[in-house]
Amino acid sequence: MDRTPEPELMLDPEQARAYAEADFEAPHGRFIELFRETFPDLEVSGPVLDLGCGPGDIAMRFARAFPESRVDGVDGAPAMLAEGARLLAGSGLESRVRLVQACLPDDPPPRDHYRGVISNSLLHHLHDPAVLWDAVGRHTGPGGFVFVMDLMRPDSREVAEALVATHAADEPAVLQRDFFHSLLAAFRPDEVRDQLARAGLARLGVRPVSDRHLIISGFPGQAEA
Repeated sequence: MDRTPEPELMLDPEQARAYAEADFEAPHGRFIELFRETFPDLEVSGPVLDLGCGPGDIAMRFARAFPESRVDGVDGAPAMLAEGARLLAGSGLESRVRLVQACLPDDPPPRDHYRGVISNSLLHHLHDPAVLWDAVGRHTGPGGFVFVMDLMRPDSREVAEALVATHAADEPAVLQRDFFHSLLAAFRPDEVRDQLARAGLARLGVRPVSDRHLIISGFPGQAEA
């Protein structure tokens, strides 16, 4: 099945509110678990960049999981960031998490270089995946880590429909619809490996971690000391 791109930005306030209020405890908690499994000996401290942060749930989870980190979440959708500001207020993380509107590749993040770059479910939204990998290569500091999690395109629309029925049957209709279209817009592992090779990031590994997710991770520059 060929890839079917979807809109890059979620601009609808009602759509953003649905994402902010959805229960992502399982997938977003799994993001943190997989990060720890991938980098079991890594001491995370200093600035971390979260690309495509949406309403900031993973940025905040990451900051809680790694108290020595400071997370800059960037997203191009004002509606998502408005929901993120609401969630961040009173969280106790206001001094370590900031959510910034920035649309790659034109808008730079707050810092030039970071201790590491994380991202969840941004890649499949991009019409040109090189936009993400260029940002990863540019903003990951020397010895820095990369951890990107995204959907993985199934073999057919029928399989995509079955995945929605299996994993999102109890979600609001807007989330079911978006999940289906996101599956159709996602990349396969071999396509991601080709993207990384073209971007000079072949050191990063690509591996499926579920029936619908893959992870891209590693140290793109010098080996971690």
